[in-house]
Amino acid sequence: MRTPNRTPDAALLRDAAAIAAAMIAVGASFGAITIAYALPLWLPFAMSTLVFAGGAQFLAVGLFAAGNPIAAIVAGLLLNARHLPFGLAVSATIGPRLRDRLIGSHLMTDEVVAFTLRETDPVRRRRTYWLIGITLFTSWNAGTALGVLLGGVTGDPAQLGLDAAFPAGLIALILPSLRDRSTRAVALTGAALAVLLTPVLPAGMPVLCALLGLLVLFVPRFRSGLRTPAPAAASDATPAADPGLASGSAPGSASSSASAAAAAPGSAPVSLGGEA
Repeated sequence: MRTPNRTPDAALLRDAAAIAAAMIAVGASFGAITIAYALPLWLPFAMSTLVFAGGAQFLAVGLFAAGNPIAAIVAGLLLNARHLPFGLAVSATIGPRLRDRLIGSHLMTDEVVAFTLRETDPVRRRRTYWLIGITLFTSWNAGTALGVLLGGVTGDPAQLGLDAAFPAGLIALILPSLRDRSTRAVALTGAALAVLLTPVLPAGMPVLCALLGLLVLFVPRFRSGLRTPAPAAASDATPAADPGLASGSAPGSASSSASAAAAAPGSAPVSLGGEA
């Protein structure tokens, strides 16, 4: 019997298979480029298994080939510093156990976090995180092994257009979140900063500087903190309408005077029949 969760699960499996295919192709390119740079054979396998950082691995391999391993390590740390806020966002999803946190943090990538945060149900979030994480980890390592075996046949992924596969997928995933005005302002500000700083800063730094887009959230609060509302003056209060006018009596008549006297706090009662 078809259950309500079957269709979303089928869509999730379909998305996982699609992104895994792209991951295999890009991983194969990484393995092939590593061999083309005449780096040790164990290096791509060790990086794909122990680092599992995607774009940071391409950057590190280029710096390794240039003979600057220290710069490769520093650049990888800077580029992957974005995982700190990622970890805060999916901490509850990974689970409280130490084993889950160690393995789950190693599987954490941009795509895994994007797929996870798309879900609203906690159970589906956890299922999505582990499914996408394990799928991408295995497909990336399989692609790396394929690239090493094929040597330089696969070439540069940019020639096949595969370098745009992951950014396009991430944009499609975050589009629903951009309906929120504050989220849209942060995303556009961060993107503008990254684009402007790309020609100036080293690779990886513009992505980190995009986090400065979060400062947009504090601008309205800062401005509202400077505006202290002035206390309303007593003379600005609008006088209440005379009940006597509402009932059709003329101003200054006995009924209107009695109503006004009764409305005034602390006033003595007024008798309409003469003195008491």
